[in-house]
Amino acid sequence: MEKVFMKGNEAIAEAGIRAGCRFFAGYPITPQNDIPEYMSRRMPEAGGVFVQGESEVASISMLMGSAFNGVKSMTSSSGPGLSLKSEGISTMAGMQLPAVIVNVMRGGPGTGAIQGAQMDYLMATKASGHGGFRMIVYAPSTVQEAVDYTIRAFDKAEQYQQPMLIAADGHIGAIMESVELPEMRPVANMKKNYEFFPHPGFGKTRQQVYSVDLNLKAQEDFNRYLADLYDIWNRDEVLVEEYLVEDAEYVIVTYGTSSRIARAAIKALREEGVKIGMVRPISLYPFPYDSIRKLDPNKVKKILCLELSIPVQVVEDVELAVQGKIPIESYGRAASLVFTPEEVIGYFNSIK
Repeated sequence: MEKVFMKGNEAIAEAGIRAGCRFFAGYPITPQNDIPEYMSRRMPEAGGVFVQGESEVASISMLMGSAFNGVKSMTSSSGPGLSLKSEGISTMAGMQLPAVIVNVMRGGPGTGAIQGAQMDYLMATKASGHGGFRMIVYAPSTVQEAVDYTIRAFDKAEQYQQPMLIAADGHIGAIMESVELPEMRPVANMKKNYEFFPHPGFGKTRQQVYSVDLNLKAQEDFNRYLADLYDIWNRDEVLVEEYLVEDAEYVIVTYGTSSRIARAAIKALREEGVKIGMVRPISLYPFPYDSIRKLDPNKVKKILCLELSIPVQVVEDVELAVQGKIPIESYGRAASLVFTPEEVIGYFNSIK
């Protein structure tokens, strides 16, 4: 292991290279620009290829071609750029093409604020593109986690033959922290263990995105295959941190940068004798519903959802888990503004 002091965005890029990524295509947009800038220098040193596409659409299309040929591939963008890539990402899911996509989240809607925020939760977990597909989504809260989950995303992309998403808010991308980097992995093409589906005139072949006048049964079979795959993810791929929830009478649900602030607020409230804990989704999809469902409504008086977003978006999944059994409050900031631990404590004291 190599210990270094790195910015979050650069750590994500270096983690990709050490995981075996040898193709990167991207396009500039704040606050993720450090990733393609770093890749433009490091990728040739590692024997890979860096391309700045003429647009986000071009970049995701290049990624599609690279992944189709088995090369471990990666792209990054933010908010509006992910919107432009969404058709290509959906196509990659439809063609079972493994790759890692990084969204360094910023404010919105529209072009919004260019600094860090957490306003793409619904896009990441519910609608990364058309067609009802899903991706495993990791939300790191430290630079070390950004490294670890980028590497894990490459492993899961190869395992499941599907694109994976890192939802790193812009604050995680900008901060610098000490991290341990793993050794460089041997370069090898992605293993191809995808399913085969019937195609008219060609027997069984790799899933394609069919037009409506081709084999509808094959398309439906593939949709069923994906549904079964997502069931596997919900069973096997949930990642969550449960922090001081054993005796908690109040629980904060939050992730990413917001969880760092919540942790400081919880520490201060605990010193005052308040029994409060935190459920932190690390995988935003699959969401850790069970960690919230098991909270005892006879003991937990209230759940507070924190997010750098207005309206708070994670609360929708929390409501699905709670089903009205525990009162829920939410507090957010937007336009790239960040709440402080003192602000969280003040809001908590107003609603407890």
